[in-house]
Amino acid sequence: MLVTGAAGGIGTAICRVLHRDGARLAIHYGSSREQAEALAAEGGARSVSLQADLTSETGPGDLWNAATEALGSIDVLINNAGLWLPSPLEPEAEWVAGWDANMVLNLRSAAWLTRRAVLDFKSKGGGAIVSLSSRSALRGDDADHLAYGVAKAGLQNLMKGVARAYAHLGIVAYSIAPAMVGTQMIAGHMDAEKLASLPMREVVPPEDVAETVAFLASGKARHMTGATLDITGADYVR
Repeated sequence: MLVTGAAGGIGTAICRVLHRDGARLAIHYGSSREQAEALAAEGGARSVSLQADLTSETGPGDLWNAATEALGSIDVLINNAGLWLPSPLEPEAEWVAGWDANMVLNLRSAAWLTRRAVLDFKSKGGGAIVSLSSRSALRGDDADHLAYGVAKAGLQNLMKGVARAYAHLGIVAYSIAPAMVGTQMIAGHMDAEKLASLPMREVVPPEDVAETVAFLASGKARHMTGATLDITGADYVR
């Protein structure tokens, strides 16, 4: 299995649950080398940490090649890498930069890896892709993060299209759409008032996301392919 953005809060939780379940992991990181290497060490000989800049044109492809070489074969891709990047309407230069950055990191990099996964899975009789989207893809985001919501919506649409196009080849694809997850990325955006407004009075634990990823990657939910699973603590209900 290849997990992108694995050195962050959600990625770390995903890797630990998959380690528990006996998976062989390629643990991707961008700049957090020490965290990724420590996480790989927890998996022993079954895990390896790999660095790649997913915002570069060659980064995703290089990562796929390195992960395939390290593990011998990849049967599950987990598109977890992403950031809540701002895209304010003004000034115009920040708007352009924000949209470009969101599309590259939160959508294009996952699309590159998904392409490589599908090409490999087609020749192997199948595989699974699990992508971390967001509640923002379903309801929209705030005024300063419109591009983030759009990028995550595109990622969801990609998973639906892959599911429909390649189900007959044994390739399954899913999206997970969490609300605010208890990671460092949102720590500075939460206060007592915001917590009190949530139905469960708490943010989503990373472990809830990780267990859902492990379930989808297990092969036990093949006919859920194409689905988006909401993990919002009832903060957003469809």
